[in-house]
Parts: sequence; structure tokens; C-alpha cells
Amino acid sequence: MAAPEDVVKNRWLGFLIWQSIAGAAVYLPSIVLLLRRPRSVALFLLSFLSFHLSLLLLSLSFFFLSSPRPLTYTPLLSGLLSPDFRRRAGLALRALLFFLISTVAGFLSVASVCIRSEVLDAPTLTEVALTGSAFGVVYAMHYVLRKRWILQFPIIQRPLFFSFKMGLSACLKRALKLSAQAVTCSIVLVMFLPSEFRSEFRFGRFLIQLFNFYIGTSVVSICWELSHHLLQVVHTRRCAFAPPKGSAAAETNPSEILLETLEQSSPRSLLQYLAYLDLCTVSESNVEPWRRAAFFEESGETYRRVIAACSRPLEQLTSMITEGLEGYSKNEIDSLSHPLNLPTYTHMDSRLLEAFNDFQLCTWCARAAAAITARSHSEDRYGVAQLTGCNAAVVSTLLSCLLAIEACVGKKTSPQPTHLMGPGNIRWATMNTVRKDGVTSMRNKIRSGVLNSEAYAMADVIRTSIYHIVSVFHADMQANAKTSVLEKNWIVRKPLYGSTEILVQKLNQFLHFHAT
Repeated sequence: MAAPEDVVKNRWLGFLIWQSIAGAAVYLPSIVLLLRRPRSVALFLLSFLSFHLSLLLLSLSFFFLSSPRPLTYTPLLSGLLSPDFRRRAGLALRALLFFLISTVAGFLSVASVCIRSEVLDAPTLTEVALTGSAFGVVYAMHYVLRKRWILQFPIIQRPLFFSFKMGLSACLKRALKLSAQAVTCSIVLVMFLPSEFRSEFRFGRFLIQLFNFYIGTSVVSICWELSHHLLQVVHTRRCAFAPPKGSAAAETNPSEILLETLEQSSPRSLLQYLAYLDLCTVSESNVEPWRRAAFFEESGETYRRVIAACSRPLEQLTSMITEGLEGYSKNEIDSLSHPLNLPTYTHMDSRLLEAFNDFQLCTWCARAAAAITARSHSEDRYGVAQLTGCNAAVVSTLLSCLLAIEACVGKKTSPQPTHLMGPGNIRWATMNTVRKDGVTSMRNKIRSGVLNSEAYAMADVIRTSIYHIVSVFHADMQANAKTSVLEKNWIVRKPLYGSTEILVQKLNQFLHFHAT
């Protein structure tokens, strides 16, 4: 395996190579079959080089904007007051730079495809320039507003060829739609040009020119969509952060490369995302069981570092949600004193939105922590998971995170008094349990649907992870519950969110399979 710091660099280099091959495979047949071949060899070579230059500019814009995690935009006033204004300003500048580069790249691409030596007059050049620039702007708007710059990691990892093949039909449909939108915009822009920059209108010539422009922009759009799809496929493939099997490093310390990458890589970078994906794959599946067996080495230090790496993003998620809920509890009091005020976007809204920006990373962490904890029941020969206290830390972290998310979506998280529990553990409804825990259903309606969907999805992942642990240790936990040592063995003293009593009550719900 290459050095961890070279993984992303090698993937960008591989993407550029495959992009050039795919661009040439689409461009050359299109010039020969669909469009008129230039009579001048020099013009043909110039157009070919300019086309590849446009693809290189497109790759540069991808490099500036692509990220494995979404970033939340806030209104200007609240953004100026937030401590991370510089990061937001940098993101806005990168988006602006992406628009500029896409406009230039669109002009070069369409010009290299549509311009022919026999029609190099000023009106035609102007119309080609407008068409290419319009295509670049339309593509940039679609790319940014649809958040296509976020790297989407597939649920199932497939070989490179099959992953690329599965998205070809979607790329073709999207390319034809974008080219139609770009040509429509260019026609509207041409209508507002002065007469000396427009060709003389003749209906037959207009239809032929419209057809040529649509075919040319379709060729360019297909190449750009293939580039985007190739970028997603190349950069979201799993990378094994381990020495070659059978080497000396694999025999002595096979986990060191992965742990160093998790601990020393830039926070929320693509390299860190790939490391967490590798950790989740090793923990859940039997792809490389020798690597997972190395987690349970006798000293327990490796296992402690693995659990700490999984818990860190979940603890940060819980802390951000807690800060947002505390801010809402204060805002609720202020809103009651001014009942006619309209709801406004606050910094706490931003905190709650940003808390779920690492949804994919937190999902891998919850799954990996639960999987390796469940595996320790049968694979931990030295008992390091229990002796180091990691089992209680994992369960407490997952329960605290789940309680915080449930509070975020307006679910009651306070402990239920025993006198309100009816037969069959049915909780009787009360009239004073509507507004609790600093967040209300009114606030849930104010907040965006994206936040609610991600919160519910994250809660489902954490519930499944907790059930994974409970199903394996169910007999042990039931015995601990009967002897009143469940809190001692499975809950830490000071949980990050909620009290020990709430966590024990929530864990009992999982033990009876009543947690929903």
C-alpha cells in the first residue's frame, strides 16, 4: 500500500488519466460521425487540445469544490457573527471560482466541438461563445444547487468498472437535459444581442444551427457528466489502510497505519473518511478477519484507540446538539415574551444543522463501534473490551447520542416516574409533557425538513447499533439487571448527555426490545 498521505493524490492522478481517456473516446467519434470534420488538420488539433484543456479546467474546479461532507450556508448577518465566518467565506469564494472556471471551460468545450473552419465569422463566434458560456453557467448552477459536489459513498462497494457502468444511463439522461437547458438559455441571450453580432435570421439556417449547437453541447455535457461520475467512483472506493498480508508489519502491528491515519489526518478530510470506511468494513465483515483479530491484542491499547476513534465523532455530534438545545431553551423563553415575533434564523439553528453535516462519518462510527463490541463477545480472547471499560463507554456514547437526537426531533427524554407506568409497562399520557427538554413541536416545524430527515436516519442507525450489541450480550445484561449491576457494568458515571438514570432506563427498553 502507498503512504496514507499519497492515497488522495494518487486518486486524483488516476481520475485525470481516466478522464482524458473517456473524453477522447467521446470526442473523436462525435467529431467524425455526428459533426462535420474540420478541413484543416491544424484546426482539428487545436480544437482537440482546447477540448482537453476545458476538461482539465473542469477537473480543477472539481478539486476546489468537492468534499465528502456538506457545509451549511447561513444568512449573511448570522454568518458574520459566527466564529467560523472565515470558513464560510472560503466556501463562498470556492463556489464563485467554480462558476468562473465552469464558464470558461464551457466556452472552450463548445467552441472546440462546434466551430468549423468555413464558418469563422463574427456572428457565429459570438453565438458559440454565448452557447458555451451559458452551458458552463447552467452546469455550475445545477452542480452547486443540487449539492453534487458532495462525494456520495455507495452502500455496496463494487469493482471500478461495474461502479462506473451502473451510472452511465443516468449520466446520459442528465447530460441531454442540461444541454437542452443551455441551448434554450443561449437562444434567449442571442435575441438581446445587437444586430451586428447576430447572424441574419433564416428559418432553415436557424434550425440547422440549433441542431448543431444541441449536438455539440450534448457531446460536451456527456463528457462532463462522465467526468463527474468518474470522480465519484474513483474517490469513494474503499482503501485498505493496512500493510500487505504476510509482510513483517502485518505480523507485528497491522493496525498502526489505520490508527495513525484516523488520529493524524486532517479532520473531516477525504483521507479520514476513507480510513473510517475501512475501519467500518473491517469491523462488520469478514473481508480481512486477521486485521480485526489484531484489535484484540493482549495489552488492550489498540482496542482502546479504535474505540476512541469511533467515539470521537459521536461525542462531537452529541455536544453540538446539546449546545443547540440549550440555546433553544433560552430562545423559547424569549419567544414567549414576544409572541407576535416571527421565527428567525439564529446561530443555534446553524449549530443543529451543522451537527448532522458529518452524518456519513457518524454512521460509520456507530456501526463500527457496535460491530467490534459485538465481535468482542466471541473474538476477544484476553477480555480487553471489558477490562478496559470500552463496552460501557460504547453503550453510553450511543445512548447519549440517541437521547440527544431524540430531543432534537422533539421526543421526550426525561425519566418516567414509576407511578405513571400501567400494566404491560404502558406509560399513561399526561397533560404537562408537551413542552420539555428545551425543544418543542413548534420549533420542529420551524426547522428544515433536511435536519429532521437526517436526525431520524441517524437515530435509526444508532438504535440498530445498540440492538446489535444488546442481541449479543442479552443474557449478560439480563443477569446484570436482575442483580442491579447493569448501571455499574454498562453505563459510565458521567454520560455526555442525560443522566445515568435516563441511560439505564433507555437501556432497559432495548433489553425488552421496546425502544423505537
